[in-house]
Amino acid sequence: MSVNHMLHRAGQCADDLLSTELSEAGLTSRQHVVLKSVATGTEVSQTDVVVATGIDRSTVADMVRRLVERGYLERQRTKHDARMYVVRLTTKGRKALREVDPIRERCEAQLLDAIPKKDRDGFLRGLQGIVETLGPISSAQVSTRARSELPAT
Repeated sequence: MSVNHMLHRAGQCADDLLSTELSEAGLTSRQHVVLKSVATGTEVSQTDVVVATGIDRSTVADMVRRLVERGYLERQRTKHDARMYVVRLTTKGRKALREVDPIRERCEAQLLDAIPKKDRDGFLRGLQGIVETLGPISSAQVSTRARSELPAT
């Protein structure tokens, strides 16, 4: 199997595991990622969430809208750019993250248990290298950068 396909399948396994566990808490794995990215700062824009998560702009906007409706986030227009939103966790959003973080940690431990202990650090460094080299994710940036950085065959 190709590297791309194996990464895709591994991502599906990770997402399925986390999604199943998080469903009882009423969150999807992607909603969890959005909440975690918002929790990293006090003035987080929706654009910051796009860059941090790799989720496309329109999907992030829709997810933020739904998370606002459910009371997990609040958002407001920025003072310096009326087109841009700043999003913040609400008390309910912070509580939800505290409740689901142990679930996420348990799922991550299960994923890492599938990798021999001696290979885990290298595996994590490899994933980080892929993200740093090819991110932030946008189809134009990835395809252009990937073509220019691949060794000639």
